[in-house]
Amino acid sequence: MSGSDLVFKVSPGGCLKGEIRVAGDKSISHRSIMLGSLANGVTEIGGFLEGDDSLATLNAFRAMGVRIDGPDNGNVTVHGVGLHGLKAPSAVLDLGNSGTSMRLLSGLLSGQAFDVEMSGDRSLNSRPMRRIADPLGLMGAVVEGTDAGTPPLKIKGGQKLKGISYQMPMASAQVKSSLLLAGLYADGETSVTEPAPTRDHTERMLQGFGYEVRVEDATASLSGGGELQATSIDVPADISSATFFMIGAAIAPGSDVLLQHVGINPTRIGVINILRLMGGDIEVLNERVIGGEPVADIRVRSSQLHGIQIPEDQVPLAIDEFPALFVAAACAEGETILTGAEELRVKETDRIQVMADGLKALGVDAQPTADGMVIHGGEIRGGCVDSGGDHRIAMSFAMAALRANGEISIADCANVNTSFPGFVELARGAGLQISSQNGG
Repeated sequence: MSGSDLVFKVSPGGCLKGEIRVAGDKSISHRSIMLGSLANGVTEIGGFLEGDDSLATLNAFRAMGVRIDGPDNGNVTVHGVGLHGLKAPSAVLDLGNSGTSMRLLSGLLSGQAFDVEMSGDRSLNSRPMRRIADPLGLMGAVVEGTDAGTPPLKIKGGQKLKGISYQMPMASAQVKSSLLLAGLYADGETSVTEPAPTRDHTERMLQGFGYEVRVEDATASLSGGGELQATSIDVPADISSATFFMIGAAIAPGSDVLLQHVGINPTRIGVINILRLMGGDIEVLNERVIGGEPVADIRVRSSQLHGIQIPEDQVPLAIDEFPALFVAAACAEGETILTGAEELRVKETDRIQVMADGLKALGVDAQPTADGMVIHGGEIRGGCVDSGGDHRIAMSFAMAALRANGEISIADCANVNTSFPGFVELARGAGLQISSQNGG
């Protein structure tokens, strides 16, 4: 049996209490390494997420000749080589399970003088990449995948890139970021217009590194030929990771948690808005701005949730949080309806189908649809679910045990380390009765 056969076993009941600082934001951790590597000077990073995905980005830049010290307790020092200082790696860049790494690097590497090939694990190598490759091709990049449009990706060096004005057919922060990073190397202006707001960490961080980005309504633009200047970054706690504790506290009677130093970027707070619409008791305290990113402490107490029709304008602002929100819906009175979330079908797994299957296995009435789900709240039974190797699904079902009437066993949980190393210990400390063991 391989390491992927990690099983979570969670006893029913209990509540969550205490002050918790969850792992650092994955999106910001990725970008801090990328931009720090391309900057002039030394960038100091604190709060870096030491998960497999962010480490895949860090190791990719090491392989391209960047000296990076750490991570040591979340502290990383990046000795930037400037926009044109990367060197050809001696082997294929292995990005593991990290779609963010591959999609953002596709743009950044399109502007280099050398050829490079990127690959990943089975899950990453099955994910769609044409949505990146096609617009990069319009800029003059040469990005080649398999006939199915999936990785491994080969990127040809020495291409002359030109700025484009691109209307994105589908809201995706990864596509937007990839094109803006390619735009650093392009002649003229690159502008990207999105059909719905997505996370804007790339735009904010480019500005933090002294690069001018113009944002007007739904369009972000930059001109090539500038330079990045090193800075220091304190990575906020990841709201996606905080979500599991927010949902757990909302559904488990007697819970009261304070989540510290959480990033509350306006493009990421859908989970707060949706939980409040469901009747969640949530306070946002001590708001401040650190390194261009808004941060706050979030207090959540248990409450009786009720089902809602989730507003479609909130869907892109909570896209990674739906596995946990489905658990909240299962504990709510009445019916919760999600539409407009077809993006969930092309995440690490088909999150709509895998969550529906797991909820049904626990006795919940959950009906998947093409672009969402209909969930009738009710009793959660104990049982066995398969996370499909998807870290967010594994952690969501762990929190479901707080309201279950029997033990929940969750298979294939090794990938929790990709986004949230230390989850089991932190959850146990807050009151979740969870253990992990190798299956087989």
